[in-house]
Amino acid sequence: MKTQVNKQRIASLAATVAAEDLRCGDFVGVLHEIIEVPSFLCGEGYGSPASFDPIRVPYRPRKPIAPLRVEAICLPFVFLKSPKGQFRTMDIRQVQFARLDEGYAKVVWQASRPKSE
Repeated sequence: MKTQVNKQRIASLAATVAAEDLRCGDFVGVLHEIIEVPSFLCGEGYGSPASFDPIRVPYRPRKPIAPLRVEAICLPFVFLKSPKGQFRTMDIRQVQFARLDEGYAKVVWQASRPKSE
């Protein structure tokens, strides 16, 4: 069965979402992950030379992550399901989510599902 895309659909815009605004059933995408590195790895200008204070660096994954559906929330953890049926827990302190338009997410979700044999 081929997935059909409605060409009449109007373009939508994903919006960043705060942790407290997440709801079960929301479709989210990962905008960026946050990596913490010691300041001495960042060169001069980031604290004292012997400082081990962490610096938060936003990192945008090269390969976009498919839309994820929020299954359960216990802040700061969010339990998510991928279109392939895999589950994982993410710490919202380490990622920035964007709430996706439901129509867009459902089209991508259906197209990303494994083909049944």
